[in-house]
Amino acid sequence: MTDPTDVNSLYDPGEIDRETHNLGDRFIVGLGNFLSWLFPLLMVVIVVQVLLRNFGRLDIGPGNQAWLDDLQWWVYGIACLVGVAFAVTTNSHVRVDIFYDNYKASKQRRVDMFALGWLFLPFTIIAWDLTFHYALASVGALEGSSSPNGLHNLWILKVLMNISFIAIGFAAAARVFRLLDLHGAFDGWSRFVWFLPSIVLGFNLALFYALWWLTRLTNPEMPVRSIARDGILLGELEFGPYETTMTVALAVAITAVLGAFLYTRRES
Repeated sequence: MTDPTDVNSLYDPGEIDRETHNLGDRFIVGLGNFLSWLFPLLMVVIVVQVLLRNFGRLDIGPGNQAWLDDLQWWVYGIACLVGVAFAVTTNSHVRVDIFYDNYKASKQRRVDMFALGWLFLPFTIIAWDLTFHYALASVGALEGSSSPNGLHNLWILKVLMNISFIAIGFAAAARVFRLLDLHGAFDGWSRFVWFLPSIVLGFNLALFYALWWLTRLTNPEMPVRSIARDGILLGELEFGPYETTMTVALAVAITAVLGAFLYTRRES
């Protein structure tokens, strides 16, 4: 007799390994299920747009329906970006790997932990940082649609895009924690190793923004564009033929100290 859980998993990826989900996984699955209702809305918008176009009423004078074009992209963008987080949590993304299915479960977990903790999560952190400035610029300009009859508050979509990378990063981190638990790696040292690049990036960004705002508040006359270059501890360090920013050097040093501390407290 077919297990009802297996049947449900065919139609709802959120049911796969649900008994092993942590609170972060369940939050992302719940968010994904809630926002999946955007896809029926997207279908309605597309159908209405096609009908209006076929009846020749899409581009009539000042009352044209350009806002339908914008709405289509808004709904599609939000749903798909959150869908990335859902796919990470449920492992329902497209995997271009002809060897993975033949690996033992323990090796599959190691592959997933490396791919998520060392590759995907750092990329997500960088993407969040880049889109953060992108969103701020859009908010500052109160960016709107290029069409007079479009959806004018385009900055809302760009802010949501930046927030979606937080959801994606949260989903990746939660899944790595789940995989570590399944792998029996409960100590802080093991978690530190699998999150190492993300920890360095996180410290770097935290230091950069803290020092940026410290410079901004203590030296308000300094041009904003010069803060990152001339601000407090925001300059560059040279090591022979190599150079790096001060915040990167500090982030590496802090990460090394944290790693040494966790190593001394690791489980034998």
